Amino acid sequence: MSDMGAARPSYDPQDPFAPTAVRSMLQIASPAEAGLRMGPIEKIYLIWLAGGSCDGCTVAVVAATQPPVEKLIAGLVPGLPRVELIHPGVALEAGAAFTENLAMAERGELDAPYLIVWEGSVFENDSSGEGAFYRLGQDRDGRTTSSTEWLSRLAPNAAAVVAIGSCAAWGGIPAAQGNVTGSVGVMDFLERDYRSALGVPVVNIPGCSPVGDNFMETAAGVLLFLQGMGPLPEFDELGRPVWIFGETVHRRCPRGGYYEEGIFAEAYGEKECLVELGCWGPVVQCNISERGMVNGIGGCMNIGGICIGCTMPGFPDKFAPFYAVPPGTLVSATTSRVFGGFIRRMRGVTQQDKNITGRWEGKDKPSGWARFQSRPTKSAKLVHKLYRAYQNTKIGN
Repeated sequence: MSDMGAARPSYDPQDPFAPTAVRSMLQIASPAEAGLRMGPIEKIYLIWLAGGSCDGCTVAVVAATQPPVEKLIAGLVPGLPRVELIHPGVALEAGAAFTENLAMAERGELDAPYLIVWEGSVFENDSSGEGAFYRLGQDRDGRTTSSTEWLSRLAPNAAAVVAIGSCAAWGGIPAAQGNVTGSVGVMDFLERDYRSALGVPVVNIPGCSPVGDNFMETAAGVLLFLQGMGPLPEFDELGRPVWIFGETVHRRCPRGGYYEEGIFAEAYGEKECLVELGCWGPVVQCNISERGMVNGIGGCMNIGGICIGCTMPGFPDKFAPFYAVPPGTLVSATTSRVFGGFIRRMRGVTQQDKNITGRWEGKDKPSGWARFQSRPTKSAKLVHKLYRAYQNTKIGN
């Protein structure tokens, strides 16, 4: 239902509490901003809508640094258009003035393209009885509207729709078994055949909460595409950025080497692999162990926590109970102990040899730091001799 035929309110563009879209139409690019513009689009509106969320995704994006939100808003990122952020949590305007931004987008009155970012799961309003989930203003006839309704009304003409966080991408915690809200992700809500005005399916940036820089990096890539300065970034079959979610946590984990050698932590606070404490990293697609949470700092395994699979569509049900050892660990960890233990010992023999210079062969090391002097055993010496002989056959090849 639309309010397009109702009388429209009048706003002063110089009023700081007027709709962002109204005030933006009078804004003139600064010399610094104009000098960084490298495409046809001067600005773009980012309409942020929220469903069943904890606002953690908003917090994550505010903490992003690559690029930071404030530089996007100021138009100071080379090649990217200035972003006019329409967010219910940070907008100066409220009430009817805020929803007027959405109505202008629906009526096609914005002076630039718009993106939709949806945070939180999409509740089924038929489950709300006589009430309504996450109301967002009223039409001019006094009828209450919801975020879900605005998503339905604005998605067809959006340049792109981005679902941020696992709740928005897959349904997340509100969609867990036993919920009474009928929660789903944006992709389920808009359905398989949805395409934006530019032919882009729903883009998903999962995580609970997601890494803020994952969102900003993806958004920047999409904006460069809209500017005609690059191809649409590569996404997998679930709409996730391939370069971010194409690898598992385990492959980039600083503790992964311990798994390879069959060494596992027995308690939190130990430095070894956390698989036997309940970590799902070997199967979960996420880059947090490499990228960190905020500005390269933190991240679950980096600070001693396990991976509970929060970026995956099966979260939380298929990863519960949290902190329990994954069923597959019995096979994988046992195999790693057997073969990894052998590899670890062989590496130890080689490492011992490489810690001795040619001048120290058969002698004590000339270090005053050594508490005791150790020399290779006869069997180790034989292995070293054979190893070097083989190594020397490669010289000149």
